[in-house]
Amino acid sequence: MARKYFGTDGIRGKIGRYPMTPDFVLKLGWAAGKVLASNGHPLVLIGKDTRISGYMLESALQAGLVAAGVNIRLLGPMPTPAVAYLTRAFRASAGIVISASHNPYDDNGVKFFSGDGTKLPDEVEEEIERWLDMDFKTVSSDELGKVERAKDAAGRYIEFCKRALPNTVSLKGLRIVVDCANGATYHVAPDVFSELGAEVIAIGNKPDGININEACGATHVDALCEAVLRYRADVGIALDGDGDRLIMVDERGDSVDGDEILAIIAHHRHSEGKLQGGVVGTLMSNLGLEKSIQKLDVPFYRAKVGDRYVIEQMSQHGCDLGGESSGHIIVRNFITTGDGIIAALQVLRAMRMTTQPLHELKNVMTKYPQTLINVPTKQKINLNESVAIQLAVHQVEQQLGNRGRVLLRASGTEPLIRVMVEGEDAQETAVLAEEIASAVRAAA
Repeated sequence: MARKYFGTDGIRGKIGRYPMTPDFVLKLGWAAGKVLASNGHPLVLIGKDTRISGYMLESALQAGLVAAGVNIRLLGPMPTPAVAYLTRAFRASAGIVISASHNPYDDNGVKFFSGDGTKLPDEVEEEIERWLDMDFKTVSSDELGKVERAKDAAGRYIEFCKRALPNTVSLKGLRIVVDCANGATYHVAPDVFSELGAEVIAIGNKPDGININEACGATHVDALCEAVLRYRADVGIALDGDGDRLIMVDERGDSVDGDEILAIIAHHRHSEGKLQGGVVGTLMSNLGLEKSIQKLDVPFYRAKVGDRYVIEQMSQHGCDLGGESSGHIIVRNFITTGDGIIAALQVLRAMRMTTQPLHELKNVMTKYPQTLINVPTKQKINLNESVAIQLAVHQVEQQLGNRGRVLLRASGTEPLIRVMVEGEDAQETAVLAEEIASAVRAAA
């Protein structure tokens, strides 16, 4: 069944435009409630990031859920991974996050977690969509759900994060700049690192409903790079608006992306005999990460782009570690979804245990130059059936041999073909990427 509303990460859009309107979200809450209400009065947690529209959508969502007979606990502003954790901790039937992650403030979205803190199965999302097409009917007054605010949700999540660092490891003596992206981690991330002993300088921690992700956080690290150098910090930590992404900055002011973070954590875990089942990246993961993991003589798997698919591959292959270049890092023996704070603590643990600064730790991986060209298309192209495109790809792959790789994929959101060539030499990859892009343009 083709889904009408749900994408790979819930339902998302511009505020005030369908489907991110109060009336649709009211119906969405009711539809989700009807699916959940088959087990009596289920309990659902609702968290949100700091967007100004979150209050409006929260009210609509809870009204719909209550009308379907669902009990609710409101968490307030809370990182996405915190909602996943607290859903399990409260033994709730589901958790809901109102957030558009790293997008601008005028976007928002709704995503769901099952009772075990994982993304909802496709069949449950399809059932919710089926109810969305039915007439809205409120249950009788004696069956209405009840709403209350969860007590000390932030404190519970802070304590959970702190448990990801052994008691034998302290962050005392480290100066850390934490960029909270003016998002959902503003009131938890600085406390986690300071309570573990670090000297913390917080930036991007004054949300006003509009400044979330604005020139800050994991998608805009320039401010963090400058702050690390200005404060002579040992490390910088950049989170995104809902706290599920992590980009770091080393003591020299250079950024450390998701691939490098994965490599650091994998190598340190392997040295301790704690790397389970290999590592999962994506089709876009740098070839340098794959070769770095192969040096450990453990498998490296590539999933489709999207943390949902990374988690699926991790489950399939029994891996505890996976993620994306963008900074979605899943440390599955701690939490079921990407968590920027948990991932950062794994890197800080490696720094403390090896007594190496971040700049040295990231040398376990050598990044290969990548050239990405987006080719606009007027019509849908079957890449596998185009002789000219396949010939161009074959010729480039022959030239690169085992020194690089080629990736072609259609964008899921725009009329584009993405052409990516990766290799040891930046100039060569640029030339070869253009050769393939020219073939795609001719076919478009």
